[in-house]
Amino acid sequence: MKNRKGFKVLIIFIVAIFLLFTAIVILKRPHTPRIKGKMGKVPTESVASLEKVTLGGVSQWILVRGRERSHPILLFLHGGPGMPMMYLAHRFQRPLEDSFLCVQWDQRGAGKSFHKGIHPSSLTVEQLLSDALELINILRDRYGQDKIFLAGHSWGSYLGMLLVHRHPELFHAYVGISQVVDEAAALDLQDRFIRNRAKETGNDEALRDLDFSGPAAHEKWLFQFGAVLYGQAGYGAFIKAGVLAPEYGVFDIPKVGKGSSFSSRHMQYNAKEGPHLNNLKSVEVPVYFFTGRYDFVTPFELIEEFSRELEAPINRIVWFERSAHFPFFSDPDHFAQTLKAVALEVFAH
Repeated sequence: MKNRKGFKVLIIFIVAIFLLFTAIVILKRPHTPRIKGKMGKVPTESVASLEKVTLGGVSQWILVRGRERSHPILLFLHGGPGMPMMYLAHRFQRPLEDSFLCVQWDQRGAGKSFHKGIHPSSLTVEQLLSDALELINILRDRYGQDKIFLAGHSWGSYLGMLLVHRHPELFHAYVGISQVVDEAAALDLQDRFIRNRAKETGNDEALRDLDFSGPAAHEKWLFQFGAVLYGQAGYGAFIKAGVLAPEYGVFDIPKVGKGSSFSSRHMQYNAKEGPHLNNLKSVEVPVYFFTGRYDFVTPFELIEEFSRELEAPINRIVWFERSAHFPFFSDPDHFAQTLKAVALEVFAH
């Protein structure tokens, strides 16, 4: 009898776990909420679309949200390579949806667009630039707009600068968020920053880790010393945001890490401009660099130097005093206000 009771309890426990998991999967089904207006009504011209598009022969996910389909398109290019921005959008993007048609794109091999069928050889800078152009033209045709606003974060800012340099006719303006300039120079500055902070705080472990592991240890200590996410020393805030992201289902969340690892491991820098932007001296569109005061992932002094040497119709650095590498995440209100101001200035220019 006791064995039977124990077996029944085990069965009930297994069924309960299964039902709980099923409920989570159902409740966490990927979707994007409708945009609500006054009295909870959905504006007739609003857009809230989570969909697959084919770019370069590969299915990839985009998220399009905005209160008016006629508002200017704002396309975000995420960091990494392979580190999506879409799963963070619900934390910072909503105020922007009143003024822009915001587009998040999980690039091939990243986030929701990661799957085992993507061949590593297709992960090249030129292929991603081609994918981006194809997406931009889809958006221009669909929403009847000649030009768009482009915002690139970190790795995405490398792609972004190449796009506006090669195809200025497609863009109202470019916003480089934590702009990538020169990876080799960045590694040197990161090492110096970590060593200085380790000595200031008496952290001998960090010094030993740098001496033993070199650049492989940078990410850990940049996080620890607040140079990645302002005021936080780990990934917890990103994990929480991913779990709460309506556009990411239970089976999408693990793809964030998998896609980042896959893309970083296989990305080929085959653009003729090279793996850095030191030789890029001019662009024909307005340029804004959104820079966190505490950012040492893409060190601000490299951005300052790059901006001084770059010729553009408008060329500004916008400082985020309470941010490191993720201004849109750490200071979303200032981020949204500043992007809206950028659009006003560009259209008045």
